[in-house]
Amino acid sequence: MRRRDVLAGALALSLPGTRAAKAETLDNSFGAVADVTIRGYDDDAMEPFITRDGKLLLFNNRNDPPEKTDLHWAEYIDDLTFAYRGPIDGANSGALDGVASLSASGELFFVSTRSYGTSFSTIYHATFDGGRTGRPTIVSGVSRDQPGWVNFDVEVSADGNTLYFVDSWFGRAGKPQIAGLKIAVRDGDRFRRLKESDDLMDTVNAEGLNFGACISVDECELFFTRVAAITADASPAIYRAARAARDQPFGPPQRISAITGFAEAPTLAPDGKRLYFHARIGDRYVIRSTQRLS
Repeated sequence: MRRRDVLAGALALSLPGTRAAKAETLDNSFGAVADVTIRGYDDDAMEPFITRDGKLLLFNNRNDPPEKTDLHWAEYIDDLTFAYRGPIDGANSGALDGVASLSASGELFFVSTRSYGTSFSTIYHATFDGGRTGRPTIVSGVSRDQPGWVNFDVEVSADGNTLYFVDSWFGRAGKPQIAGLKIAVRDGDRFRRLKESDDLMDTVNAEGLNFGACISVDECELFFTRVAAITADASPAIYRAARAARDQPFGPPQRISAITGFAEAPTLAPDGKRLYFHARIGDRYVIRSTQRLS
């Protein structure tokens, strides 16, 4: 939502202009892009998440009105093929539900607009097991609890103790004026915003609209989506940033050169060698993948 389209309809996200982007550097470490097949599923597929054991693919269908956006799951067959198993039972509501992320222990985090009008919160969590969840509840301590501010994506670390999410100011216009990545850490039965978050994410949020975090198991490699927003029709692209340790700021981001066109929502395979994302091909959203060259 994690992505540009994730709250379309409920909270219509667009591409406002921001300051001009600086000259960017490229990450040339990934190879050719290939299509991913979800056997038994023929609808749009967006916001992929590969579970930490590599066995499951979580995703949502198209999030544009008049679609009913729900969370779905599929099982791994090979790196480019998954078997569709259906909607995630217990997670979906009558509102928009999408952008799944799962800790190694089976705690599901996702975005839902089901209570935004009263709670100003969009990030929920629930236990997950075999395509079913317990009762979803709001993740306390993440939302600003202010109308106009929206968290439209979330990524949980493998150990379940850290959330990487977007803070976006929509204001009365109903579209984001600001979108930047933030960090929250577990504090008992809730989360709290990390006071060092802005410093750790300084280079990531330096320009454009930044969202859709994907964090490696050691939390030293970050993939995310950026819209440079130089023009109204700017397309989202996927970037990579790295750091030496979890308590260090991320270095300057580099755009992944192998991924071209409209691309969002990166997610990393457990071994860190293969990256998945969704792309817009014509009027369809599909999941694609690229692998590191070495």
